[in-house]
Amino acid sequence: MSTPSVRRSFAVLVALLVFTGSAVGVASAQEAPFGGAIVVAEGETHVGTLEAAAGSVVVAGTVDGDVQALAGNVVVTETGRVTGDVGAAAGSVTIDGAVDGDVQTASGTLLVGSTAAVGGNLEAGAGDVRLDGTVDGDVTVGAETFLVGSTAVVGGSVTYDAETFSVADGASVAGTVTRDENLATATPVVGDVDGFVVPEGLVAAYWLLVNLVLGAVLLAVAPRFAARVTRVGTERAVRSGGVGLLALVGVPVALVLTLFTVVGIPLSIAGFVLFALVLWVTSVYGAIVVGTWLLSLGEYESRWAALAVGLLLVTLVGFVPFAGGVLQFLVLLVGLGAFALALRGEGGTDGDESAGAVGGDEAPMA
Repeated sequence: MSTPSVRRSFAVLVALLVFTGSAVGVASAQEAPFGGAIVVAEGETHVGTLEAAAGSVVVAGTVDGDVQALAGNVVVTETGRVTGDVGAAAGSVTIDGAVDGDVQTASGTLLVGSTAAVGGNLEAGAGDVRLDGTVDGDVTVGAETFLVGSTAVVGGSVTYDAETFSVADGASVAGTVTRDENLATATPVVGDVDGFVVPEGLVAAYWLLVNLVLGAVLLAVAPRFAARVTRVGTERAVRSGGVGLLALVGVPVALVLTLFTVVGIPLSIAGFVLFALVLWVTSVYGAIVVGTWLLSLGEYESRWAALAVGLLLVTLVGFVPFAGGVLQFLVLLVGLGAFALALRGEGGTDGDESAGAVGGDEAPMA
């Protein structure tokens, strides 16, 4: 998987996990490093490194140190200043204020506004990047779309790899502008804290282990339901994928509409949290479906082997540029749809002995 795709996917995952695990509300950065939103308010000074995990991290005041954030959104406003470095993994990152050190981001989108001033280097892996501000050092970007606006000033060189790249008239780049296709194959960096670099492979291994634990819990606690989901997913894969797509689109729309009811806001927030957890669970169910299907080609049945093989395969295909992400998405759709259909009673009932286990550890699959 290319550098921008890896970083963007990780950012989305981080944002999802942060949202589901964060408290709803707003917290001062002086109070706690996690919450629905962490805000360093205008006129406020946070002394020391701000390490935050939240739905949103907003710096409108001063952080006298570094900012290390895992969030849905990270914003340094026009009045905000960070005297050290900014490292962020997020759905979106916006820099409109001053960062005296370096900026390193892995995000879906990155906007460096016209009022932004970065004293060091800018390194980004993102889907879309727009640079309109000032960067005293070098700029290194791997993205699908990278635009250098007319008000941009770069004191060093620009190195990029992007499907779409443009430099507007009026932009100033003191050094060279070079496309480096090796950016797409370089070992991605997820985080760099106090000199410790976390490589992509380690993160993938961590989430493989976490998902294995979750899958083991699902199989151990509700083996018959897991068998129903797997049966539906393997025997009615196309239908499951269609239902999964409808659920993926329809549920968020319904939750947004709920916001406009009298008690809609708390119900909608709770609904989004629950749906995020369901997506995680069903992604694991989808992997079990894949593992069960693969093992059936060799006429071998084991729910535990299906879990391990499915998750390992889904993890490995994630390293394949573009196609890997598409395949992982399809696995999620099948898992989500099969889960929904199993809840409706398809694939047998809990009292049906033929639905006793995934892959025949307790009973053969129909």
